[in-house]
Amino acid sequence: MELVLVHPEIPHNTGCVARLGAALGLRLNLVEPLGFSLEDRYLKRAGLDYWPMVDLVVYPDWEAAADSLSRTSEVSLAQRLRLFTARGGGSVFETSFEENDILCFGNESQGLPQELLARYPDRRVYVPIRSDVRSLNLANVVCLGAYTAMRAAGLPLPSNDGEYVPHPQAADGIQPADIAQPADTVQLTDRVRPSAH
Repeated sequence: MELVLVHPEIPHNTGCVARLGAALGLRLNLVEPLGFSLEDRYLKRAGLDYWPMVDLVVYPDWEAAADSLSRTSEVSLAQRLRLFTARGGGSVFETSFEENDILCFGNESQGLPQELLARYPDRRVYVPIRSDVRSLNLANVVCLGAYTAMRAAGLPLPSNDGEYVPHPQAADGIQPADIAQPADTVQLTDRVRPSAH
């Protein structure tokens, strides 16, 4: 299972999602353009000192992301995409998630691109909210979506009784830009869950 943020705009939200990816061992894929620099201090602050644990890949556009992600499984990309949107689809609580699903989320102001939603209309997923509320915070939806999808797909959640053991590089001041992998350097064999530290 992987996370994809398409054109995220707010560094704090992306940093929170990166921290979630580290906590769950899920790769975070970012699709440019981004509304911030990978050297943004708010991005780093939201991810705290977990950046060494974040498996981060940055793509120049959706086509590059789709090309790379389509080569990571024998299951077609169209069958693996889960497009989270505030407008239509199936409830996150009634969706049959699979272990190799790709959870895609759009930006804070517009959501996923309409052409992507139109190309895969049966892959839409929504979080139920009242009709007089426009949308939820991106980081909150990613968190809810990731935990729900992992549990529904039968993927193991981290086993932790509350103990915290810092990553060996936690105090090294690692920046998001230090760990971001350009899309063209990612190999299929690189797509493994980071080991627990």
